[in-house]
Amino acid sequence: MNPADLAAVWLTLKLATTTTILLLLVGTPIAWWLVRTRHWTKGAIAAVVTLPLVLPPTVLGFYLLVLLGPDGAVGRLMQASGLQLPALHFR
Repeated sequence: MNPADLAAVWLTLKLATTTTILLLLVGTPIAWWLVRTRHWTKGAIAAVVTLPLVLPPTVLGFYLLVLLGPDGAVGRLMQASGLQLPALHFR
């Protein structure tokens, strides 16, 4: 393996470790809350949590781009408040 291959493997391991830790820290309390609550938002939150199991990552990524883009709901809200996400240009 050349240094570029090792750098890619190391980056993958760091990303996987970071993602696992973050998901444990966020997912465990959400799962605990979903099991124990009867709150009216339980169904909607459960649906959002299970989206990655139902939809492929490319579809979720597309929806995030639509939502966060300049014409999306979050994008318009951010522009109205003076905040702005960095522009992404795909050509």
